[in-house]
Amino acid sequence: MRLHGMPAIEGFHMPAEFAPHDGTVMIFPERPGSWPYGAVPAQEVFAGIIREIAKDEKVYVIVSENTAAKAERLLEGVDRVRFFEIPADDAWARDTAPTFVTNGKEVRGIDWQFNAWGGVLDGLYAHWEQDNALAGALCDRLGLDYYDAQHLVLEGGSIHTNGEGTLMTTESCLLSGGRNPQMNKAQIEAELKKYLGVDHVIWLPRGIYNDETNEHVDNVCAFIRPKEVVLAWTENKEDPQYELSASCLRVLEADGITVHKLPIPDVPVCVTEEDLNGYIFEEGEDVREAGERLAASYVNFYFTNGAVLLPQFGGENAESDARAVEIMKKLCPERRIVPVAARQIILGGGNIHCITQQIPSIP
Repeated sequence: MRLHGMPAIEGFHMPAEFAPHDGTVMIFPERPGSWPYGAVPAQEVFAGIIREIAKDEKVYVIVSENTAAKAERLLEGVDRVRFFEIPADDAWARDTAPTFVTNGKEVRGIDWQFNAWGGVLDGLYAHWEQDNALAGALCDRLGLDYYDAQHLVLEGGSIHTNGEGTLMTTESCLLSGGRNPQMNKAQIEAELKKYLGVDHVIWLPRGIYNDETNEHVDNVCAFIRPKEVVLAWTENKEDPQYELSASCLRVLEADGITVHKLPIPDVPVCVTEEDLNGYIFEEGEDVREAGERLAASYVNFYFTNGAVLLPQFGGENAESDARAVEIMKKLCPERRIVPVAARQIILGGGNIHCITQQIPSIP
């Protein structure tokens, strides 16, 4: 049922991602302008991620009439997987599925407005009506009440919370002209507090270089514990990422947050001519170019109940891939660190965190 109250006033808050999950929401990919070569390589990677998550928790997989049979075939015999046929424009569950909140006894969803990361100003495709309707439709199928927040344009990848009252976001994203130009920073912060049950917002200045979401926070910085984060980093002062990450570091340290640096890939991950030949772009859709630098970051990992699913980019980045695994093993010794070949996901414009959305569990 659609609700018109305020979650925080009613005792609901967004838990941290590292808190226990009931399950994870994912959307099976098919959009030709996001996923090259008929989405076949991406579908195989998504299926592998679903299988890995299902070792620890339920996975709610949204499919279309076009992808249902393929998804069921790739995931045949996997326990804890449940399919829902719901229309979607693309596969970014972090941004189009509900944000889930809880009061410790009940879980509810939040249905934000979605406008393809910028609407008519700088959105990435021309039609997003199905994506915008997905959150409410999924909550109805799950039997969960959900709050109507359609007055606020917001994607799940633009926020990270520690579950204890603090939320991180980036100014470059939430203050972008294509989202909520009628609201100033203080007004947006007030909405975050009312809907997510937080009392403190850390505004990081920037995100990952060339991130087409206007620099979502989940690509540059993530909580691993209530007062600890990992921050995408480079020591190369000639790299455009250096100053972006340095500006975030200054804000985090001033806020008393412990920062662990997680270096970006040693070699930029770029679109190749072979990749480009596999896309089919529609009118009004953001078009990729050969040589385009993608927003590759190891920070775009995902916590399951027992693991960290960590992006790996392969090729010239084998050494930095291994380094990221070792760093996360030291930072999260209580979880399995699962390396995931993620180049097929980054070709779509995001990574593992961008295609997953957690549903918190009730103790």
